[in-house]
Amino acid sequence: MRLRSINALKDNDCLAKAIYNENGQVLLHKGVVLTKGMIEKMKAKGITFVYIEDALTDDLYIKEGVSEKTRQESIHTIQSNFRTISEEIVLGKSIDMDKLEPSFSSVVKNILSDIRENKEAISMLSDAFSYDTYIFRHSLNVTIYSLALGKKYGLSEKQLEELGMGAILHDIGKIAIPEKILNKKETLTDEEFKLIQEHPEIGFDLLRKSHTISLLAAHCAYQHHERIDGSGYPRGLKGKDIHLYAKLIGVADVFEAVTGNRVYRNAKLPHEALELLYSGVNTLFDKDIVEAFAKTIAIYPVGLEVTLSDGRTGVVAKQNGDFTSRPVIRVTKEKGKEVAPYEVDLMKTLNVTISSCETSLSQEEAS
Repeated sequence: MRLRSINALKDNDCLAKAIYNENGQVLLHKGVVLTKGMIEKMKAKGITFVYIEDALTDDLYIKEGVSEKTRQESIHTIQSNFRTISEEIVLGKSIDMDKLEPSFSSVVKNILSDIRENKEAISMLSDAFSYDTYIFRHSLNVTIYSLALGKKYGLSEKQLEELGMGAILHDIGKIAIPEKILNKKETLTDEEFKLIQEHPEIGFDLLRKSHTISLLAAHCAYQHHERIDGSGYPRGLKGKDIHLYAKLIGVADVFEAVTGNRVYRNAKLPHEALELLYSGVNTLFDKDIVEAFAKTIAIYPVGLEVTLSDGRTGVVAKQNGDFTSRPVIRVTKEKGKEVAPYEVDLMKTLNVTISSCETSLSQEEAS
């Protein structure tokens, strides 16, 4: 299987993994031959990357961040609970977060269970689920990334559960922001941007009133946009004044945001998103957290087409543990000509590196 950006798909590409909606129903079955209309519909549903069939790579093993069962159950819970909260806000009712806490806690524990069993770097670009509302997918993915990062960072079981609750609820305040502003394609007005920047405080006020949700979760919602140099919001906190959980979630939040398609921009690949995080080391983000995150996620996901520094072209075939920038590559071309596929382990062939890979733009968009 080859991993393709939604913007690089072509007519007659054959889908190698089914596409699901947020209720777990199949929208497009594995083996479907794609048309331009199907591709446009997937774009509209927020699909970013998909696997397509390819005879040279059909045996590659794809390990997702969490199981399809966990993802479906988690997104259903997030969707149901967030909509309940949204309806109560509209009606001016008092929101009982204590009543919802057990279901959120169950989601966190199920994700943690999957992450413990997954010994490979996390890759979620190809999690082929379509969501009508961005906040559902974002909240789930940030939780997965945050828990995987927290595990790599050495947090205890109790700390991971606290972190997970903070992550799943970090953007709860956005429920009070009109979707037309959250999904606006055009540049936001100063008033609209100011309104969006209020969501951490809205989330904090909502969560701190709970008797069963830890106050730490409320502070995760409050602080996940704070940055160590004081340039974040809402309070401009610096360094040690920002809770560790909020720092971890902040990194996961930025990575998830830029690797997902939004109405106003295309998705970036993991190595592009990681470069963005590294550019903010020691100003926006703690260096040790970004370095731990780099060992947590698959910088070059299995199935991605890459070009090596010696000119050979191939597909990422396997990860190499913590050394996510040095995967195993299945070479398919030399000097632009197809060859019988063979594998190169970049952990053993140290004089060769990945020099480029498929970008998130199609050739037409890049020109």
